[in-house]
Amino acid sequence: MAAKSDSEASAQGVPAWVPADFFRLGKERTDAMLAMQKELADTCEQASQAWFSRVKSEADLWSELAAKLTGTHSVPEALSACQQTIAQRLQMASEDGRRLSDEAQKFMKTITTSMSNGSPTARS
Repeated sequence: MAAKSDSEASAQGVPAWVPADFFRLGKERTDAMLAMQKELADTCEQASQAWFSRVKSEADLWSELAAKLTGTHSVPEALSACQQTIAQRLQMASEDGRRLSDEAQKFMKTITTSMSNGSPTARS
């Protein structure tokens, strides 16, 4: 590692004994950390949008049930509407679990990759 020249070091207020590579390494690590933070923020934003959409679809599901129940003329018809809605809700819960697992895995992959080699990977 080459040390900074006296004139260069004094111009920047850095002692001459500090190697120039020291600052380059610091910048590389800072850039890698900022890139990882950006990737994590993007992942969180995507997840947020997906969950917002999910909440809206659940509200729509229950609104549809209310509309169906309002138009029913018998108990069996009302029970059928409830069964269909519950089946859809269970399917949505299954999808929620899968989505949550996928998002957590993506988040952890970004962090682990960054910690192991100092820079986040490209999005897959």
